[in-house]
Amino acid sequence: MAGAKVGNVYDLDTRKRALALVAQGFSQNSVSKQTGISRGAIRAWLKRIEPLGYSRGAECPRCSKTPRPLADPAAYSYLLGLYLGDGCISLGKKGVYSLRIACADAWPGLIDACVEAVRSARPTNKVNRVRSPGCQYVTSSSKHWPCLFPQHGPGKKHNRKIQLASWQQHIVDAHPWEFIRGLIHSDGCRITNWTTRLVRGERKRYEYPRYFFTNKSDDIRKLFSDTLTAVGVEWTTLARGGSPLNISVARRASVALMDAHVGPKY
Repeated sequence: MAGAKVGNVYDLDTRKRALALVAQGFSQNSVSKQTGISRGAIRAWLKRIEPLGYSRGAECPRCSKTPRPLADPAAYSYLLGLYLGDGCISLGKKGVYSLRIACADAWPGLIDACVEAVRSARPTNKVNRVRSPGCQYVTSSSKHWPCLFPQHGPGKKHNRKIQLASWQQHIVDAHPWEFIRGLIHSDGCRITNWTTRLVRGERKRYEYPRYFFTNKSDDIRKLFSDTLTAVGVEWTTLARGGSPLNISVARRASVALMDAHVGPKY
């Protein structure tokens, strides 16, 4: 009896057929040999027949025998921006990796968007919100996060080479605004600057919006600025303490483009 299986999870009909054999008097060992299902699984089904709502072993589209496109590349492009800005991947027990993205409490809508993006990348894995002073960490565990984010490596991102894989670059090229939005939501902001001018002898205050992106990694700033250029946004580099850590978007037409596709955090 071959059962329908998604990742490591057998469907409900397969479970019922196995338990029906047990009910007919076959031993768990005999049913295991007939079906190829482990005795441990059969014992667990005797207590709970319904499949759990997730599977840590679901197939990864990138490391399968024939890599296939991601189910939601636009959501992945956004998540890639979040990861490069405020994300990290760490190895835990039994070879399982944990993806963690820091999101400030001030932007609850951003936290929700991050959760949905993580869920879209690994729909069968749990997504958790871990509270910390001033922020929440959106976390999810899977063996496949390094497959989805080959930029993972030892040490801080600004101390190592960050380069997109060709398949990632294709996604960013197809969904550039989602990538830009993810980077702004992680390490960027939209602010209102002001200045004063003399008009007919009277000093008047003028306000204007501006976008900033700040990151210590030269490679990540270049990924951001190259993508801005690709969508027609003009930008400049501003130094902080002699280091070119900031990318600024201040020209009116470019700010209008950013407002139309990114907007302030929420």
